Amino acid sequence: MKFTVDEMLAKLPLAANAKWTEGVWDVEPFKKGGVTLVFFAPRGIDHQTFHDEDEFYFIVRGSGEIVIDGERMAFTAGDVFFVEAKVPHRFENFTDDLATWAVFF
Repeated sequence: MKFTVDEMLAKLPLAANAKWTEGVWDVEPFKKGGVTLVFFAPRGIDHQTFHDEDEFYFIVRGSGEIVIDGERMAFTAGDVFFVEAKVPHRFENFTDDLATWAVFF
């Protein structure tokens, strides 16, 4: 199987429009045996708080800051972050092109 950033961006709501509405936008292209792959591209404000599973974020586009359990870290494309289950986290001060793969397990 192959999943591309452009393919996932095209599946997001209002992707054909230049302006996306504010909120959380994601696509879940794969789930098997307790592992879920999510393509996540928030616009405006990232409203997420925490999840019931551990996860990795693989930043593929954009830059900004991620706040994990109160610790603020800058990110750019190519960075990877691990977030333990039930730990509060969100993206802040990010560019309009932010896109990330998230792997939940």
